[in-house]
This record gives sequence, structure tokens and C-alpha cells, in this order.
Amino acid sequence: MTWPAEKPKRPENEFYWDKESEPHALRRKDLLNKYPKVKDLMGPCPKTKWIILATVVFQFYMAYLCTTLPWYAVFFLAYAVSGTLNHMMMMGIHELSHNLAFKLPEANKVLSIFASLPLGLPVAISFRRYHLEHHKYQGEDGIDVDVPTRTEALLFKTWYGKFLWMVMQPIFYSIRPMIIRPKKLGPWEFANLVVVVLVDYFMFTYVGPASLFYMIGGALLGAGLHPVAGHFLGEHLVWNKGETYSYYGPLNFFTFNVGYHNEHHDFANIPGSRLPEVRNIAAEFYDDLPRVTSWVGVIYDFIFNYDARLFDRTKRDTLSKGQHEQISLRDHKLHGEWKF
Repeated sequence: MTWPAEKPKRPENEFYWDKESEPHALRRKDLLNKYPKVKDLMGPCPKTKWIILATVVFQFYMAYLCTTLPWYAVFFLAYAVSGTLNHMMMMGIHELSHNLAFKLPEANKVLSIFASLPLGLPVAISFRRYHLEHHKYQGEDGIDVDVPTRTEALLFKTWYGKFLWMVMQPIFYSIRPMIIRPKKLGPWEFANLVVVVLVDYFMFTYVGPASLFYMIGGALLGAGLHPVAGHFLGEHLVWNKGETYSYYGPLNFFTFNVGYHNEHHDFANIPGSRLPEVRNIAAEFYDDLPRVTSWVGVIYDFIFNYDARLFDRTKRDTLSKGQHEQISLRDHKLHGEWKF
């Protein structure tokens, strides 16, 4: 894909600032008024838990096999196989953050912790807390930590800087929330941490360091300069009109259809397996929207096109200080309180 001439203009070294609310709520309302049968697609997908179970088992089997292989083979498998499948588990955790495997939120949390085991990183519950705010307050300054910081955008603006940012993207994605919007560790996050650390210790001590590299290395490589990680850029990096973009290509197979991103933001309570049906039912709502045709192409254009910058994100500042405090208080009551 190529950065088009009709890309909206913005001031140098500045984000796109929008005074309007995020666009998905209005489209959701209009779409449901015309196609109320879309409501039938809402709710958990029974296949999700089995896909996650099979992938986790396979990943641990592969981690065990890596202990018999030379390091160059382990690195290749960590990138090609673990990078793809661990990214798939990240997208499984994404599905579970919206309670799309079970009706009971606690059951989705337990499964998300299980899905985080082959990653070797205790990311599941923290991701849930921040990601739900990304949906409800898309682009909101100080709330939506999916948007890169001004410091990132200023530091990584050359082609080699953007290349380095892509390689280190999982690190920035993990550290950014703790800087912009730190949250107190809740009981579910503590459980996630303890379980993952214990499994990592077991794999390193009793299976071998190569197994742990396959797991953690695969998670970091798969969220960095990797074809499936192109969705991190493709979803919201402004390259045309709009602030959310869908991708309908084959890599959706490994990402629970996260490429159907306009559809997902319009209906976060519809599982990825049914998002193509949303588009089929209400094609006129999506066919004319700008879309991403290649996640690999997005990565290439982001790195080598000077006009593509981390500043190319839409931000808004529509909430008062009191509303920010209320959001934080509500999050703490829902996720951060220790109840005995």
C-alpha cells in the first residue's frame, strides 16, 4: 500500500486532534436501526476456548522440542512459528477481554491467564483493563494508552528510527501504560503474575532455556517486526480519511479476525468469528470506508515513507479532570480492589 495524496494534513510534530466523539457509537446506532438482526451475532463463540487450548498445548510441545535443536533453529522457530502462534494467543486474550469465550467474566479471565502461559509474560489481565478503556474512550488523551506518546513520535521519525520502534514495539506497548496511566496491581493481575512466573521457572529449570526462549522470544518477535504485527499500525494509524481501518486479508486466520477492525469497534461484543457476517449483512456501512490491503505493506510504508509518522494518530481531549478521576475510580473498584 502507498500513503495516498488525500491523507489529511496535520501540523508538523503534532497529532490529529478531533473535537468530536469517536465515530463508532454513531455507526453502531445507525446500523442496528437498519439491521436489528445483527444483535443475533452478539455473545461468546464456543470455538474460541478450543482454539486457545489446542494452540497452548501445541506451543508447549514445540517448546519441549526446541531443547533438542541448535540455537539457530530455535531462533527461526521462535520467529516463524512461536511469533505467529503467540501473537494469535495475544489476539485470543484480546477476544477474552471482551468476554467472547464465556458469558461469565471470571471464566474469560481464567482462560486469558491460561492463554498467556506460552507467551511467558503476565500480560492478560493488565491488557484487559487498558484495552476496554481504549474502546470506550478511543483516542482520549491520558486514557487511551494505545496511542504512542509525543516522546516516541519525536524520537523515532527517521526510517531507521521507525525500524527500531517496530522491533521494540512490544516494549513500548508494555511500558507506555505504566507511564501515562499507572494502575495499582489487582488480585487477578497478581494471579496472572504468579502463575506465569511459576511456569517460566519450571520451563527454564526442568525443560531448558531454549524452551523459554521459544516462548518469550516468540512473543516479543511476533509483536515486533513480524507480518501479523502489522495490525498494530494498520488499525488506527491515519493514512486516509477516518481513524480506524479494516483489513480483510488472509492473516486474519491467525488473529481471530482482528483485521475487521471497524466492525470490531462498532460491535466489541461480537466475536471475531462472526465479524465477517456483520460486514456481509451491512455491506453499505463498510464497503466505502478506507481499508488496509496488506499488513506487511503497512509496515513497509510506515518505515520507508517519510510522511508516515507516529504522530499519525487521532487524539481527543473531551473529558474533564473530574471525569478522568471517575474513570480511574471505577476501574479500581472493578479490577484493582482486593476483597477478602
